[in-house]
Amino acid sequence: MGKTKSGFFCQSCGFESPKWVGKCPNCDSWNTFIEEIVVKGTDKKEKDEWAVYNGNEKRKIISINDVSSAEEERIFTNDAEVNRVLGGGIVLGSIVLVAGEPGIGKSTLFLQIGLQLQEVVTLYISGEESEQQIKMRADRIGAKNENFYLLTQTNTQTIFQEIKKLKPQLVIVDSIQTLQSPYVESGAGSVSQIRECAAELQRFAKETNTPVFLIGHITKDGTIAGPKILEHMVDTVLQFEGDRHYAYRILRTLKNRFGSTSELGIYEMTSNGMRPVSNPSEILITQKEEQLSGVAIAATMEGVRPLLIEGQALVTQSVYGTPQRTSTGFDAKRLQLLLAVLEKRGGFHFGTKDVFVNIAGGVRIEDPSIDLAIVSALLSSYEDIPINQHYCFAGEVGLSGEIRAVNRIEQRIAEAEKLGFEKIILSKYNAKSIAKVKMNIEIVALAKVEELYQYLF
Repeated sequence: MGKTKSGFFCQSCGFESPKWVGKCPNCDSWNTFIEEIVVKGTDKKEKDEWAVYNGNEKRKIISINDVSSAEEERIFTNDAEVNRVLGGGIVLGSIVLVAGEPGIGKSTLFLQIGLQLQEVVTLYISGEESEQQIKMRADRIGAKNENFYLLTQTNTQTIFQEIKKLKPQLVIVDSIQTLQSPYVESGAGSVSQIRECAAELQRFAKETNTPVFLIGHITKDGTIAGPKILEHMVDTVLQFEGDRHYAYRILRTLKNRFGSTSELGIYEMTSNGMRPVSNPSEILITQKEEQLSGVAIAATMEGVRPLLIEGQALVTQSVYGTPQRTSTGFDAKRLQLLLAVLEKRGGFHFGTKDVFVNIAGGVRIEDPSIDLAIVSALLSSYEDIPINQHYCFAGEVGLSGEIRAVNRIEQRIAEAEKLGFEKIILSKYNAKSIAKVKMNIEIVALAKVEELYQYLF
């Protein structure tokens, strides 16, 4: 046995210190250092254990001009939403971290993806469930696959011995927090264990060109459990989110070395697993019989996908001395900014009103083009006059009350036209760049918030 050594690790960022300190010198977090036992010495043999796996040569120095710049090889899944968020499919040799709340459907989604890949030898490693539990879930999903294998094991060395026998083309680990490396003596889920297990899996993925999915837990404040270095080590970080009171789930890209970081996929949770939603605009817009005040439709973009979503606002007389400002799915500071613009530029007295804003469907939107729809919904609720439900909006609002241009306006217009809207209201600076082609939707170009009020009311 090697010499046993203990160290203090920051639970937030993974910084190692020889003694306990109150404040982490790396990430400035307080009281995050915990003592962990680490084995150093002769136990860990540094050898090229994956060199014989698929005939790889040892790495050597190479000129950048000698590297071929071919497109990455990808495995295309049957799930168009996963292909989109990964940038066009699973890249060979990539390592992907997927995090989300407990019970949100991470295990179900990736079990479903593995079962659907009929031509790919897939190994599903579970440290949380038994074979019977996974089989029950697979029966519920209703997919059969001869090339899908299970391993319920937490010791990384045993896992790698089984991998060498099977030689899978895709590995799914559920979850990284349950794995334990024999080279580190601390318990599963500790900073040093997560870092060591992730490093061993990363080495396996890169040297054998096998894609690996790591399913991860999140802490109670919503961050991925374990050190921040875990997110730096992997190629792609996906966040699986959604309100458990809604049937819809969102798979969002936070980091991607092989594609855009602003993509999202939408799923519906059903009794047979996760159903990809190919046209989310239809589910994000409420079908109403009568027109109601305080509702406006925004033409937004998430990555390369246009989304039409419903913004709702309620403006009421304030009962307390300090008016309330509450928003769901929309940035609260952005709401304060828009209210200040309406107060200063439009003369509307929101200072004595309670304001509530909600994005329908439980979606969180960060695209600034939603500003114009939120302003329209606020004015509609303020005046208690409904906006025509066949109007939609795309524009950012500046501090001087001007309506600013937004990107990819043609795609937004095409999506609104496809869903049967009659008018789209946007910035006059966007109107100059639109190709003069015959459209079934009227384009209304405005420059100021005051013009918007006069046009609508």
